[in-house]
Amino acid sequence: MAREIPAEKALGLLRSRLCDPNFAFKALSHSDDSNYSKLKFLVSSSITEACNNSILLLGPRGSGKIAVLELVLSDLLQEYPDMISVIRLSGLLHSSDNCAFKEIARQLCMEHQLVFSRMASFDDNSQFMIAMLRECGLAHKTIIFILDEFDLFALSVTSQAVVIGVSCRLDADMLLDKRVRSRFSHRKLLFLPPANEDIQRLLEHILSLPTDSSFPPDYAVAFNTKLQNILADERFKEIISTYLNFDSTVKHLLRYLFRAVSYMDLESGMLSLENFKAALSNIQRHPKLECIKDCSILELYILVCMKRLEIKEQNSYNFNSVMKEYKSIHDSVKTSDYFARNVCLRAFEHLLQRELIGFTDNRGQNHSVEFTPVKLLVSFHELHQGLKSYGSCPAILQQLMDRQK
Repeated sequence: MAREIPAEKALGLLRSRLCDPNFAFKALSHSDDSNYSKLKFLVSSSITEACNNSILLLGPRGSGKIAVLELVLSDLLQEYPDMISVIRLSGLLHSSDNCAFKEIARQLCMEHQLVFSRMASFDDNSQFMIAMLRECGLAHKTIIFILDEFDLFALSVTSQAVVIGVSCRLDADMLLDKRVRSRFSHRKLLFLPPANEDIQRLLEHILSLPTDSSFPPDYAVAFNTKLQNILADERFKEIISTYLNFDSTVKHLLRYLFRAVSYMDLESGMLSLENFKAALSNIQRHPKLECIKDCSILELYILVCMKRLEIKEQNSYNFNSVMKEYKSIHDSVKTSDYFARNVCLRAFEHLLQRELIGFTDNRGQNHSVEFTPVKLLVSFHELHQGLKSYGSCPAILQQLMDRQK
């Protein structure tokens, strides 16, 4: 079997890390002020002191609630292997008392190697659950209930246990009825977008190669040095900032990084700034660019004319103003792309329909199109990129836009 190339091995390692949220969140779990530390302290205190407890993990989807919870459970199961039993429920599947008690009974039977009866009634399952909780209490064993999609639950667990609710709704506890809410402690952990220093630590943790492994030492050192240079580059920071403005959750950041490392050049074996640029360009949707690609040549001329009027600081203009600019371009370069006024008006109306241009106020819809002030609804960057990607774009339009940069 051929020996694996270091670059291919590095790519495989980075991809496997990015597919494992637990690995990613280890980088954010060392601080005493982290949600990991707070949750672990609360649950471990409940285990050692044999007391009731409940807590809600709240934050948008992809913010790491489940990943942090799994890290905590993994550590606690190693520290207290015979003192914990975990029951997992989902509000999407077990929102009714009957379904919830049946699922709790099933999981308890599975863990303690008992026979589970699918035909058991609601009373049978509830009595079995209470009896098992009592036995676990006598054996100094804590049952941890994990309620995913907590806002969909109407379940009340009154026996000694730790109840951990997970929800993307910040008002999840207020959706419970008063009877259940009065028995639920109002501890909450909010999962907010990571700070800049956390992002930096996360990137180093995921993308750095281990130097004490089977990688050639020179390759790992060179890879990590190149990575540090990229992370310190202001252009890279701007790329990451642009992406985080688009979506600030860790889950989607990992998805973006996966796409970026997939662009890595296997011949050089190194990540580059271009990898992250390409991933950002690929992952963002550009509906305006798609519309520009479908424009006619005449419509491109109209868009460029409007952009030139804006650059000349002509704040208010209409179809007639655009036609004057269009004529001035034709007179200066003698292009063959010159169309009659009525054809230009139809193209202008088509741009209005496609919302690449629009009226400056709502009153314009009730007036003649030719005399109503309009505005461009695409940015300079979008228009410039749209012209570049347009297969048969007249060279003069590219030159006019390049002069305005």
